[in-house]
Amino acid sequence: MSTKYHQISLKEIFSECQDMFTSDVPSFFKLLEEHLDLESFIPHTFYNAFYRSLGRNRLFPLSGFLSALILQKIFSIPTDALLILFLKLCKELRDFCGFSKVPDAPLFTRFKQNFLPFIEQMFNQLVDFTEPLCQAIDASLAQMLTFDTSGIELYVSENNPKTLNAFIRRLKAYYKDKPAVDPHKMAYGLMPAQAAACPEAKQLYINGHFCYADKFAILTNGLGIVRHIAFLDDAFKRAHPEMPLEKRSDSPDTDKSIGDAASLKPVLSDFFSRHPTFHPDTFLGDAAFDTMDTYGSLNHDFHFSRVLIPYNPRNKSALAPVGYNLYGYPTCPKDAALEMKYLGHCHEKGRADRNKWGCPRVHMVKGQWLCDCASPCTSAKKGRTTYTYENMDFRMFPGIQRGSPQWDCLYRVRTSVERTIQHFKVNLCVAGRRSRNHATTKADVFLAGIASLLTVIVAQRIGCPQYLRNLKPLVA
Repeated sequence: MSTKYHQISLKEIFSECQDMFTSDVPSFFKLLEEHLDLESFIPHTFYNAFYRSLGRNRLFPLSGFLSALILQKIFSIPTDALLILFLKLCKELRDFCGFSKVPDAPLFTRFKQNFLPFIEQMFNQLVDFTEPLCQAIDASLAQMLTFDTSGIELYVSENNPKTLNAFIRRLKAYYKDKPAVDPHKMAYGLMPAQAAACPEAKQLYINGHFCYADKFAILTNGLGIVRHIAFLDDAFKRAHPEMPLEKRSDSPDTDKSIGDAASLKPVLSDFFSRHPTFHPDTFLGDAAFDTMDTYGSLNHDFHFSRVLIPYNPRNKSALAPVGYNLYGYPTCPKDAALEMKYLGHCHEKGRADRNKWGCPRVHMVKGQWLCDCASPCTSAKKGRTTYTYENMDFRMFPGIQRGSPQWDCLYRVRTSVERTIQHFKVNLCVAGRRSRNHATTKADVFLAGIASLLTVIVAQRIGCPQYLRNLKPLVA
């Protein structure tokens, strides 16, 4: 029995894609026209800047550019070239955008680069508009705030595997007589700290691998609706000189955790200064934020009543844990009746202020502490030492009992920020674009945020909350 195979031509594939795109799109455009007035969400400053630029009427309207770029995100069109192709093929799409003629690719690029501050302003304005909608959908989830960072890999030569492999080949040839030398490890160390074509593309450890990426931070509520986006670029660091700069070390995981914890306070400061009426009461973060300074800042500076951050295993000791008496003083791990000795206050650069405590059985001998315990709990000659911090109580009791069923249930909400990042990168086609320009990348991310927030507005107005994150099922 023979099987006949039919070879599918490129023409047939293109025809099928065109049919899929245009089958139900007119009804989708009609739905958007009925429930969404895009021009009402465009800031007046955006209008003034756009139409003042050349001192004459523009051939392409501002709402047209925004409509096309937002629909590009909603329809998951990965490139501007493909967007232009669909604009040329679909009359309904052109009419919806108000284009009598299709703009070329450089016009879309210049629009993103020239009007980036106004695109960001429009995004922040939509955040304010959607906050009451989120509260109406689920007030408890809307009162939660989740934080995470990620990166957009740029189209630079340093991200090409051939660049690293060339380093490795040269090092292997040079150190062929020295088997103890690891050329792979050395090659990573020789890679530049930033890309030559875009200094904002730093060498980072993102999504399990080294790459040159634009790093950004994102805040979402418990519903997974984006509330804030901040690029951790040089401009952000200049605006926040108090933020410690990232340090490259032998451990990429350590670098990533340092960057996340250091960026949290300035990002939250910017968020609350732009939205002073927002008052979330619950913060959710991963173990990278398990630092005393973070707990103090979240409690005292931003007034969170509940903070769900799991303990970082790197902050735990393998020794038996010390106890605490009614006064908060640490006690001997083997005898809770013995209070540990206060050894002074520690103030070290790069670390939170803390009080040092020593074994109850230590005594001073020739200027050094020595332990004479018969059954010591550590091999150190000075005996067991521990530290207490100003915000240690809030870390141990962060408004909700650690390990309780309520804690476990609420902490699952934290994955909403990871799903939002994945949604931005995959469904809204932020990642994988062939761009090496920092401003263009930022504009694409903020446009994805605008598309996401407009999706919330449309879903709420048509009474379909199941489409809060994606309107594409309405087209299918």
